[in-house]
Amino acid sequence: MRLNETRAWNRFYAEGTPVDIEVATGSLVDLLDERAAQYADRPAVTFFGNSQTYRELADNVSRVAGGLAALGVKAGDRVALVLPNAPQHLAAFYAVLRLGAIVVEHNPLYTRAELEAQFRDHGAQHVIAWDKVAPVIQSLPADLGIRTVVSVDITRAMPWTTRLALRLPVAKARESRSKLTAAAPGTIPFSQLQKSAPLPASTPRPSVNDIACLQYTSGTTGTAKGAIITHGNLWSNARQGAAWMPGFTRGEGRIYGLLPMFHSFGVLLSVIYAVETGSNAVLFPTFDPELVSQAAKKYPPTFIPAVPPMFDRLARVAREGRLDLSGVVYAISGAMTLTPAIVKRWEDQAGSMLNEGYGLTETSPVALANPFNESRKIGAIGIPFPSTDIRVVDPAEPTREVELGETGELLIKGPQVFQGYWNKPDETAQALLEGGWLRTGDLVVQDDDGFVTVVDRKKELIITGGFNVAPSEVEKVIGAVPGIAGVAVVGIPRSGGTEVVTAVVVPEPGAAFDEDAARAAAREHLAEYKRPTAYRVWEELPTSLIGKVLRRRVRDTLIADRNAVRAIPDEG
Repeated sequence: MRLNETRAWNRFYAEGTPVDIEVATGSLVDLLDERAAQYADRPAVTFFGNSQTYRELADNVSRVAGGLAALGVKAGDRVALVLPNAPQHLAAFYAVLRLGAIVVEHNPLYTRAELEAQFRDHGAQHVIAWDKVAPVIQSLPADLGIRTVVSVDITRAMPWTTRLALRLPVAKARESRSKLTAAAPGTIPFSQLQKSAPLPASTPRPSVNDIACLQYTSGTTGTAKGAIITHGNLWSNARQGAAWMPGFTRGEGRIYGLLPMFHSFGVLLSVIYAVETGSNAVLFPTFDPELVSQAAKKYPPTFIPAVPPMFDRLARVAREGRLDLSGVVYAISGAMTLTPAIVKRWEDQAGSMLNEGYGLTETSPVALANPFNESRKIGAIGIPFPSTDIRVVDPAEPTREVELGETGELLIKGPQVFQGYWNKPDETAQALLEGGWLRTGDLVVQDDDGFVTVVDRKKELIITGGFNVAPSEVEKVIGAVPGIAGVAVVGIPRSGGTEVVTAVVVPEPGAAFDEDAARAAAREHLAEYKRPTAYRVWEELPTSLIGKVLRRRVRDTLIADRNAVRAIPDEG
């Protein structure tokens, strides 16, 4: 009998971790209500020293839900959130769910063009946006049918002294904005929703199988699409995470929200898992080691989920004596490769293991991780979560499993696996096989103990700063610049486990490459993390027999060329 059929890897689970979890049967609204009753007076969220208890959070959610209902939001509606990390983000998330509506998360740093593309796909008519980007939402084409824009001033969640300190620079920034930005006509202040009457208890509630979120992802094909994730998917994944870390004391944890809440990793850990464990989510609007150091003096972290570069920077700050990490019980890394050097730097300073996990937006998002015991294998992505099954198969024949030690495509099955892609039945059929098996698109090797190591990303996505960058999206923008005949975009690995987005261009005959024009086009059409940091000019690009550009060969050539790689900086 095959290893994957017996789940023999469970012998490596940490003590107290079950083979299977109790799968969620209720909604995330039920989860919040349970914790509000259980931990009413304990802090639920902290922001720059201001804390809300679970009772206060639940009341806030009810009032915001009441305000949204008065604006016409109803069950099944998509409501777009375009927000940084802040208590208002947490309240808005659960308020939308309370109405049976669907949260659609967006990166607030996206360009107008990127936002428009996603809005055309999901069709949300109600938007809750950071006040700095609300004017961008209002400038979107009228045919999108956006009816309501709620504007959020996140400084309202800060202590008065912090707001006072920010008052002058904020005022100057506002003075420098355009009239469109300053006026922001037609927006409704989020603070107004918070003053609404609580939503009547009789208002119908969502169920376990209702859609909670649409999370946009490049997925396994490189084309952005909305992953359909249910209440049950998210709550089950939070329970899997809780089972994976049995030493985490419920009602007493402090989880550092360093990951953006619009990202699937951040949604789970800062929004769902924090509530599942009755923890205090200490939120940061942006990753800043100095802010972390200040917060840790009053609210020492007990659990830090992050990406490798974040752990690396925090470990260096701790080594300088400016950050105490001794109280951290668990630390889990995801989104990109975790190197042994970063693990050592962290564990030299912290009171916890730093382990790598693996997942996709399509798995809500975590599916495998290294166990928190001596069985862990640094460099591997670990073993499957409780209630999770995997197969390693021939990519060309996904019904045929390969032998242990052979490279194959990773398939995943479990209660956290998503329901498909919004309005994309063909791509859903490609991703979800019979029996609920998800094709990840990642090529892996599984050893005799069941531990899995990623060999390659089948679809050549670039991982930078913890985010996926689809090369085809960047190539479309750069390739449209006059004078460019061809372009290949690849990721070049650098220190800290991240990759640098690099564009190799071929000018048209007789033309010179205009790098300034290419960078201007990238600024206009692409979020900052997607923009190429470095450009290289070649006479031609390697192609297959049918003319397809061989990105893998481009990448390998750049890596082999030490001078070219040396010229590519670590950070853009």
